[in-house]
Amino acid sequence: MRTKKLTFLDQKYLPRWAVFLLDIFICIISFALMFLILDGTPLNFHSTWPTPFRAVFLLSINIFFFYALRTYAGIVRHSTFTDVFKVASSSFLTAITAVIFNYIYFAFAGNKIFLTTGILLYMFFSFTFMLFFRIAVKEAYQYLKASATGKLKKRVVILGTDDQTISLGKALTTESNLPYKLVGFITENQINKSLKILNKPVFSVPITTESNEFTELLAQHNLDGVLIVSESLNIKEKNQIVEACLANKVEIFNVPLVEHWNRKEDIQTQIKPIQIEDLLERSQIAMDVELIKNDLRGKTILVTGGAGSIGSEIVKQLAAFKPMKIVILDNAESALHDMELYMNQHHEGLSFSILLADIRNRERMEMLFAKYKFDLVYHAAAYKHVPLIEKNPHEAIYVNIGGTINLANLSVKHNVDKFVMISTDKAVNPTNVMGASKRAAEMYVQSLQNHVNNNTRFITTRFGNVLGSNGSVIPYFRKQIAAGGPLTVTHKDIIRYFMTISEACQLVLQAGTMGNGGEIYVFDMGKPIKILDMAKRMIRLSGLKPYEDIDIEITGLRPGEKLYEELLNDSSTSLPTYHPKIMVSKVPVVEYELIAAKMQEIISISENGKSKEIVKKLKELIPEFLSKNSEFEVLDVQKHT
Repeated sequence: MRTKKLTFLDQKYLPRWAVFLLDIFICIISFALMFLILDGTPLNFHSTWPTPFRAVFLLSINIFFFYALRTYAGIVRHSTFTDVFKVASSSFLTAITAVIFNYIYFAFAGNKIFLTTGILLYMFFSFTFMLFFRIAVKEAYQYLKASATGKLKKRVVILGTDDQTISLGKALTTESNLPYKLVGFITENQINKSLKILNKPVFSVPITTESNEFTELLAQHNLDGVLIVSESLNIKEKNQIVEACLANKVEIFNVPLVEHWNRKEDIQTQIKPIQIEDLLERSQIAMDVELIKNDLRGKTILVTGGAGSIGSEIVKQLAAFKPMKIVILDNAESALHDMELYMNQHHEGLSFSILLADIRNRERMEMLFAKYKFDLVYHAAAYKHVPLIEKNPHEAIYVNIGGTINLANLSVKHNVDKFVMISTDKAVNPTNVMGASKRAAEMYVQSLQNHVNNNTRFITTRFGNVLGSNGSVIPYFRKQIAAGGPLTVTHKDIIRYFMTISEACQLVLQAGTMGNGGEIYVFDMGKPIKILDMAKRMIRLSGLKPYEDIDIEITGLRPGEKLYEELLNDSSTSLPTYHPKIMVSKVPVVEYELIAAKMQEIISISENGKSKEIVKKLKELIPEFLSKNSEFEVLDVQKHT
């Protein structure tokens, strides 16, 4: 039986001719019903024409308007207001045409073909039955589809009773194809128990893990989930509600503010299960939009690593300010192609170029700088995976150091106004080659600031882990959960700072406008998060139990990994800026001639030397670089003996 349902539902749609014939049949039934009602009453038909002739005449008019308005063209199970309007119009125009013809005939023949009452009855019956037919087909299809897949609509309540939540409620009640059935609204405020919104009850109960009322409400109404407009809640409220829902094994769905809905997308795609990113203890970032807009107006901008997690988000945010041109550069072919498709789709009117190139290639970079005459450079291209770089230090030198030197030197040569470098908290007291290579790159661009003949302002931004970036822990955990576990955590006490990609890039743009040159900007990363706690919570958000449904394994620290990250080293001091989430780090600057010579020495050794020789030179350049859980720890012992 289940197979038959699915086979039936797999049919594309009713043929147009079938809809056309069904509508004609409905009209015949409507005429017959009208005739039966009027027959035998004082309002008898005039006998000018035989009844079959009158029926054919009226139906012919109706069929003409069916054809003219194409009432049969829509897919019945997906009928919209437009389809209903067409049906109503055909019935109304049929009635008007029949009435006009009736009176014209009366003027010449002295008698009528139809009673006006009969025409009106026919119009009422035909429209009502055709409307009922479409509604019945639509509802039956939705029900059969849900039944066939075993997925009946989820019974949900909406948290809150403000304008935002009421708008959401209207969407749920008017869009019949959504997989949610609105049961009511829920609030913690005291209200009149008889209060209804959109003809749905409003429940007043506390939403906490200790609330028996909340548990009873969920059970009484057989609720499957709670919808929250996340941005209207603070973090504490949101976490409290999430914990209460998780304790009662109901889903929590996150919905954006109405003004942030993407009108080009289905509402269903914008209602998503709440994610760990939504529960970060972070406040909304306030951007100085006018300052950024003025800074970017009329500028040609280069974004290196423009197809990566950070780089692509920088591009998207830059595009919103509509600079003169954005040049997106990356050496990842597939990711760059995807970026091109995105820009063509979402920023058709913006001038942009997609460039497949490697920042290590000095000659190629020279050609691009000469051609485009960049005003701004956002340098996000880098190797970032700690264990992989620990095994391949040569590549960190070539890309993170050598590539940065190429871009920085060319920026000076071609009088680029600003060079914004994306760095990392791993550059602070580095314990791995990746962090050390980024610190070396920081040192180089800083030294260029006061170099002779330099007109470029070099600005460095430094932040921690970015949620959802390629290779980061959260996408990795999601894959492990999808595979049935276990989740792997390197150490039970390991903690990290986290920031969303959007937040990080907003602050990058803000810092880029603030900088006068030579600064290292440090972002307020909020409170550090224990990775083990994050793993447990992600399992629970998936509707599963840690250590029961999904196990968690402690695997040991990876090469170069440390338990915690820092944003400032011991020799640094931080000063506030006018932006509450951005501080400036006062780091000692090495003279250009000295740093340039040491960089060249490290690059030369990388071309011919062994890994330990490379790392040894890095440690000489960066005295605070002490390896952790790495084969290079022996170099630190040698240095101190």
